Amino acid sequence: MTVPSPELILDARAELGEGPLWDDWRQRLLFVDIMRGHVHEFDPVTKADRILEVAEPVGAVALTMKGDWLIATKTGFWRLDPESGQKSIVAAVEEDQPNNRMNDGYVDRRGRFWAGTMGMGVRERGSLYRLDPDGSVTRMLSPVSTSNGIDWSPDDRIMYYVDTPTRRIDCFDFDAAGGTIANRRPFVAFPTGTGRPDGLIVDADGHVWVALWQGGAVHRYSPAGRLEDVIHFPVTLTTKCAFGGPDRRDMFITSAWIDLAAEERPGQTTAGGVFWLRPGASGQPSRRFAG
Repeated sequence: MTVPSPELILDARAELGEGPLWDDWRQRLLFVDIMRGHVHEFDPVTKADRILEVAEPVGAVALTMKGDWLIATKTGFWRLDPESGQKSIVAAVEEDQPNNRMNDGYVDRRGRFWAGTMGMGVRERGSLYRLDPDGSVTRMLSPVSTSNGIDWSPDDRIMYYVDTPTRRIDCFDFDAAGGTIANRRPFVAFPTGTGRPDGLIVDADGHVWVALWQGGAVHRYSPAGRLEDVIHFPVTLTTKCAFGGPDRRDMFITSAWIDLAAEERPGQTTAGGVFWLRPGASGQPSRRFAG
């Protein structure tokens, strides 16, 4: 398909913008600015952008059936009240590893929230966790380096996952009833010079869309792993995309400037912004944590 060029819809100037997510109940785009500990709530119609401060790094935000939000932070899983901004602990994670923080995450169709950790130093390693609706936490994969993009095929048979330094999207056989994964194998590999895979999402037809950190692009792959589209951006640190809007056919893409060299910043004035386009595909319905 022919994909139009992206437009800057919000000059957020996020240091490390990540985790875009469409809140279908509120008709807002949520995303995080990780190291600043900010959760953004953006209205694409009025262009109003509200920031909730959570006072620690926040890697991902998820919707819940109760109408509040679930966040994955440096210290674990928390609930966040979108009105008051108050948070309450659900489950602590990796209290014995103070140099780790939580990163990207997403909710499966059974209402379980999957999110992983990463080290903020050189030696630390992380893990991928599953938070069940009853508040229990299960370590699903370990060790990992930078736990990142995660989503599922529309038929729930495959889970896609990124550990960024591997330069791959991997896939697993997924047991939806038990919430288990098996048979890890490469789905797509990214050679040096193309950027490194970051956040990903799977559309309603099973195509995988992945943002490339240091690649300034979003790639679209068929379920067979064939590259079908490349969307180029005026910034190099593209982080993740999300489908949204009333018909789930709008795409929103977050970006960052945190790793730009000083000489790169003047040429990337929109780095850290949120971009928008209508790519000719539609997203899967929003999913909510069942707890």
